[in-house]
Amino acid sequence: MNAIEINGLTKVYKDFELKPFDLTLPSGCIMGLIGENGAGKSTTIKMLLGLKKCDSGTMTILGEKVDGSAQMLRDRIGVVLDNIGFPQELNAAQIDKIMQSTYTKWDSEKYFSYIDRFSLPRNKKFKNYSKGMKMRLGIAAALSHNAELLILDEPTSGLDPLVRDEIIDILNEYTLDEGHSVLISSHIVSDLEKICDYIAFLHKGRLMLCEEKDRLLEQYGFIQLTSEQLKDLEPSAILGTKEHKFAIEAIVDKNKIPQSFETQPVTIEELFIFMAKEEK
Repeated sequence: MNAIEINGLTKVYKDFELKPFDLTLPSGCIMGLIGENGAGKSTTIKMLLGLKKCDSGTMTILGEKVDGSAQMLRDRIGVVLDNIGFPQELNAAQIDKIMQSTYTKWDSEKYFSYIDRFSLPRNKKFKNYSKGMKMRLGIAAALSHNAELLILDEPTSGLDPLVRDEIIDILNEYTLDEGHSVLISSHIVSDLEKICDYIAFLHKGRLMLCEEKDRLLEQYGFIQLTSEQLKDLEPSAILGTKEHKFAIEAIVDKNKIPQSFETQPVTIEELFIFMAKEEK
């Protein structure tokens, strides 16, 4: 069973259109949903969660069709959105009491272990938390009711590198259980490259690619060439280019260029930047 299946999903606003796309997250894997701000990442996540209605297409989470609301899946999904929505006057200890009556599998011991691991005060009001503290509290809660799927929207945004690394370690621990899956969106591509099995790249409302990370890193590479050499390459082999004074840098599909070209490894962040510039 796949953790998430999306088919033909669309959403149209006055000034933005999420064009039809398909996406599959296999069970036991982590998928990074990358793209610039305004690319459609949060819109996609909110439609998955039933917080926004799609214009067309179908969505399935953990084998259940999403139809207007993901409420039926509440116990099976852990969610962290960019705006953590806990009541402002409550502290971490009081939030634990609320969660006990919200989730059938809420684990207070696990929750407080994350609170301590994240160095969060138990008795400080949520409204007095910093942005980073609020995000860490949201992640602690999402991980504490034995969810099968985590859906995280920009969870490392605004956090310092040490805390971001800690969150990455926790997500890796979470997916050691092959029944656990993660969909995580971020514009901090380097974070996702460390942990993701799959990469989905949204750009201006269009899904540019969705592929296994290791296959992407194996398939694409950097080359330096002249403008004349560039003209001789198949257009479909070129993902993006950057012109310098004496040469052109390109990211290419290594399977579609002559073997005489020497390629260098490419990162997911470089793929993202070059493809976005080429599309622009």
